[in-house]
Amino acid sequence: MQKQKGNIGVTTENIFPVIKKFLYSDNEIFLREMISNAVDATQKLKTLKEKGDFKGELGDLTVQVKLDKKKGTLTISDRGIGMTAEEIDKYINQIAFSGVNDFLDKYKDNANAIIGHFGLGFYSAFMVSKKVEIVTRSYRDDAQAVKWSCDGSPEFEIVEAKKEDRGSDIILYIDDDCKEFLEKEKIEGLLNKYCKFMSVPVAFGKKSEWKDGKMVDTDEDNIINDSEPMWTKAPSTLKDEDYKEFYRKLYPMHDEPLFWIHLNVDFPFNLTGILYFPRIKSNIELQRNKIQLYCNQVFVTDQVEGIVPEFLTLLHGVIDSPDIPLNVSRSYLQSDANVKKISTYITKKVADRLNSIFKSDRKDYESKWDDLKIFINYGMLSQEDFYDRAKDFSLMKDTEGKYFTFEEYRTLIKDTQTDKDGQLVYLYATNTEEQYAYIESAKSKGYSVLLLDGDLDVPMVSMLEQKFEKSRFTRVDSDVIDRLIMMEDRKKTELSADETDNLSQAFKSQIPAIEKADFYVEVQPLGETSQPVIITQSEYMRRMKDVSRFQSGMAFYAQMPDSYSMVLNSDHPLIKKVLEDENAQCAEALKPVLSEIKGQEARLAVLRQEQGKKKSEEVTQEEKDDLAATEKAVNDQKDKKKQIISDYAKGNDVIHQLIDLALLQNGMLKGAGLAAFLKRSVELIK
Repeated sequence: MQKQKGNIGVTTENIFPVIKKFLYSDNEIFLREMISNAVDATQKLKTLKEKGDFKGELGDLTVQVKLDKKKGTLTISDRGIGMTAEEIDKYINQIAFSGVNDFLDKYKDNANAIIGHFGLGFYSAFMVSKKVEIVTRSYRDDAQAVKWSCDGSPEFEIVEAKKEDRGSDIILYIDDDCKEFLEKEKIEGLLNKYCKFMSVPVAFGKKSEWKDGKMVDTDEDNIINDSEPMWTKAPSTLKDEDYKEFYRKLYPMHDEPLFWIHLNVDFPFNLTGILYFPRIKSNIELQRNKIQLYCNQVFVTDQVEGIVPEFLTLLHGVIDSPDIPLNVSRSYLQSDANVKKISTYITKKVADRLNSIFKSDRKDYESKWDDLKIFINYGMLSQEDFYDRAKDFSLMKDTEGKYFTFEEYRTLIKDTQTDKDGQLVYLYATNTEEQYAYIESAKSKGYSVLLLDGDLDVPMVSMLEQKFEKSRFTRVDSDVIDRLIMMEDRKKTELSADETDNLSQAFKSQIPAIEKADFYVEVQPLGETSQPVIITQSEYMRRMKDVSRFQSGMAFYAQMPDSYSMVLNSDHPLIKKVLEDENAQCAEALKPVLSEIKGQEARLAVLRQEQGKKKSEEVTQEEKDDLAATEKAVNDQKDKKKQIISDYAKGNDVIHQLIDLALLQNGMLKGAGLAAFLKRSVELIK
């Protein structure tokens, strides 16, 4: 043939700067494209052989990747079908698209879409190359080998070449600003990322061995891929150990998986793969991007949001589908009909597998529940239809380590934990050590307490309250036991208003300052056998603070101090003793103050009544000043009362001891307060 020159058939003067500019951020995919082309050429030859259209010997079909740092070249060689000069002209020179301006506007921000949409896989070579050569010879008898070359402009050259064997050598002359692609470690990394499961053996250099005190190359090819990965095999031919071994290959530093799902469907779309349930205790975010997406064994991405449901991005493993193109945009994936079908199928397959394990071996399922829970809870929270699938195999665990389905647990507690208003109350703890006393108190009443100590249990509680009829969840330390599940109207204290107020003030004045904690003191009759002082925390406020960790826009709850109730049990002998002592010690000092408060409050009531009969503009300044002075007099006397009670309480070791015991029970007594408590405890024992 004569030497041929010409311009590549594009409708722009120079497509290569466009490719370089808009694909540069994704330039490493060039190697995937080159090797994919080589694998395709090899597979086509195998198909021709199977059909009888190729009579020769296939021989070694390994794709070879070679670096020559001195020449600055990276070469990808195959022994596939090769090309004739006419085929090069058809497949390489004619880039069939027009409307370049529309093309730039539409795809300038989307590197992958340019290649995928226009079939420019080969031209990704120019992202990293200043010159590209193709030396190729067709498998056809008596075919003439040719060399195509292009220096990154629309001009190309085709000449006859010498090549004894069929197939193609793609020689990339690496550009000066891409020299990292001449480093062995860089190419090894890309081959491992994109090509480790390609369907034809791919070799990069030679295997090495330790000899005479150093590593030396052998004559054996260093095959970097497994051309028959496990997901391509029939599940019936595989054992549990095979699945575990494959998991170790994918994730060398991870614990053994809980179990796995082998996907294999060919209608209405093609999909194979293996999904593993890893062991996750916490930190969901660290676990994402572990599912690898392949297209005919060619790696596409590990950013699988939009392909699998969000909650299943926590799974590990491989999905392979020829129905998902190699180069796609995120928006394309999210709107593609095939992708949506795949997402729905995977959700159903996962639910079916979980249900099957639950029914066939509940004991084994329960043993894995603490790890499984995060997947299932995440699924129910993020996907409405998954709740409907999972509610029958989702479990609740109580503080004794027993497991129940939702329906089983409801049946267990409905007779004992339904309050006077017909609400079924689910009691729960988040930490069995810290909330031990509250749990034991609930058990003494015959109540069951759930253990909800997972990352997603707080939002789950809110969701389940909406799903379950006439039900609410209450943490076991959110109130005193008799008020957690109100079976009858609250019993009222027999103390007078003054006694209640004085008792509350005595304790409130001695509560130590704790950062980001506010205390409200109340007096309630709880029975002689209940604790004298109990600290509880509002279920609503704590839940709002917990939810604020998951939901943006609720940060103000996180900034608010924790609100606690300190409940004084007026039935307890120690509280009665404190009240008697307080009355005895403070009565004389309080008598004139209380008398003055009573007189000033009576005067204040009269002034307010008189001024209330007038319009605001009719009230004189003198009358306003009189009212303000009387209000101040009342407040001053109340402050005196508080000071008298505070001075008394300061010297009462029983008050301090009871407060500290309640704080200690809740893990809130630390530092100097704890030291003072220990010292006082020793003194009281003497």
